[in-house]
Amino acid sequence: MRDCLESFIDDLRERKRLASNSLEGYRRDLLDLIRALEEQGITEPGQVRPHHLSAYLHGLRAKARTNATVSRRLVSLRSFFNHLVSLGKIAANPALSLESPKVERKAPRILSEADVEKLLAAPRSDTPAGIRDRAMLEVLYASGLRVSELIALDVEDVRTDLGILSCRGPGGKERMVPIGFHCAEWMVRYIQESRPRFAREDKPDPALFLSHLGRRMTRQGFWKLIKQAAKEAGVDEDIAPHTLRHSFAAHLLAGGADLRSVQEMLGHADLSSTQIYQPPAEARIKEVYERAHPRSRRER
Repeated sequence: MRDCLESFIDDLRERKRLASNSLEGYRRDLLDLIRALEEQGITEPGQVRPHHLSAYLHGLRAKARTNATVSRRLVSLRSFFNHLVSLGKIAANPALSLESPKVERKAPRILSEADVEKLLAAPRSDTPAGIRDRAMLEVLYASGLRVSELIALDVEDVRTDLGILSCRGPGGKERMVPIGFHCAEWMVRYIQESRPRFAREDKPDPALFLSHLGRRMTRQGFWKLIKQAAKEAGVDEDIAPHTLRHSFAAHLLAGGADLRSVQEMLGHADLSSTQIYQPPAEARIKEVYERAHPRSRRER
């Protein structure tokens, strides 16, 4: 089945245009399954039965894997066997009858506006690297981009004069996202003052954000950047790059933005993915109301 796996990955790459990290996730999930089946002497797609897959998923739960992990694996299995059906390798998908475990969606981690301000101000503004780091954080909070979308930006994707940028999300789908005045200012400063210090004349790179080697910034590089900024700002060091995306959405909703507009800016295909930001936003609105409205509290 290993040759079928590579065919499946190629199909995802060409037809769905998935990002490399998503493709690697599928490959890891399915290689784990294939190894488990091979231990039972199952090497051909036609030998796989629903009870084999059910036992595999049960084994994951026995290893204390979360429902979210098991659910993700099941999605990978179904997609893989659907591919095998389309190739004529098997007559029916053995994963279709399996039930996905219920996944409790955790409330997203949201920074307060004050903590966001401290985080954005953490990088030094008198060094090329500091200016770049500040610009990256500003873009992430101003636009709500995924980190993969942030580092994939090219110089030509940004129009600071119009206050917008163009990014490509999952599946290569392009969307236009507004950026605020403060973000645009830092972008101009980075492009004019800082980026030329990193760019290499012998090997020019179209990437907007460059490393000290003159190459496109990586996810790992940005992860280190935000961790360092959080440490210097005195913000919880458990912060992740996605935290600014979560905060962007929750702060917009708390400020009165409508759900559909936030969905478009985040690039969510399903509105339910955006609705997870409503409880934090509503809690924030209630907090502001109770603090500010003269008749919100009982008389003492």
